[in-house]
Amino acid sequence: MNRRVRRELGDFLRSRRERIVPADVGLPAGPRRRTPGLRREEVAQLAFISTEYYTRLEQARASHPSREVLAQLARALRLSDTERDHLHQLAGAPPLPPPGPSREVRQSIVDLLHRLPGAAAIVISATYEVIAWNDLAAALMEDFSALSRQDRNFLRRAFLGPYRHGRRLYGVSDADSFARTSAQHLRAAAARYPTDPEVTGLVKELLAGSEEFARIWAAHDVTARPTPCKTFAHPVVGPISVNCDVLDLTDRDQQLLIYTAPPGSSSEEALRLLSVVGTQRMGVPG
Repeated sequence: MNRRVRRELGDFLRSRRERIVPADVGLPAGPRRRTPGLRREEVAQLAFISTEYYTRLEQARASHPSREVLAQLARALRLSDTERDHLHQLAGAPPLPPPGPSREVRQSIVDLLHRLPGAAAIVISATYEVIAWNDLAAALMEDFSALSRQDRNFLRRAFLGPYRHGRRLYGVSDADSFARTSAQHLRAAAARYPTDPEVTGLVKELLAGSEEFARIWAAHDVTARPTPCKTFAHPVVGPISVNCDVLDLTDRDQQLLIYTAPPGSSSEEALRLLSVVGTQRMGVPG
């Protein structure tokens, strides 16, 4: 690492340190604090490194911090994913790819879900686990908060059940196509995360439990056309036809699925009713 890069690394660390209020990391401000943000010794303490070493990093007198030190600094300075990657690049140690699919949904996406009162919306991981949802999605499909992580996985539900009311995947009209598409996407995810035990375990479970999945898997297909329109056979309000828009959240390897009904349609009215009914099934057995 040359002098210029070390200086950029030091400047970046200092700029991130100065923007953090001590209370943000559980530290008292103290009566004589003249330094904006955190002191160097406080960052060092939070990162579990010596104050001397952290000072040398800021003053461009240290070179090649390890990935472990960089990770500790990223946590201490509360860096975003983009800032963390930038820190690694400055230090000449590009971040390693994640060992498995991320299940952490950005807070801005969680907020967006709840700002879509007329749409059912969910976020799924690379392995088709539902990891975030809004109230209308729970009313349209089921109360995901009442399910275990295992039961919130669409691949398991599609190929292994259980099937609510005897219907595959909530009676959605493209259930078979969706199952095939999701299996093909799982093959691509398995290539991205070849050592992740959850991914490899899910594949083994599906291969052992579903002949249909085994046939799809054996074909080695990794692409499929999405279905933009589909109909849910809802047990309370009847069929609901919706448009399905899929937004890729590439930084987390996740997808945001938004289900909306055509304006003025009976399906829009059905979704409006569901927003009132919520996850209560008005006496309909689960």
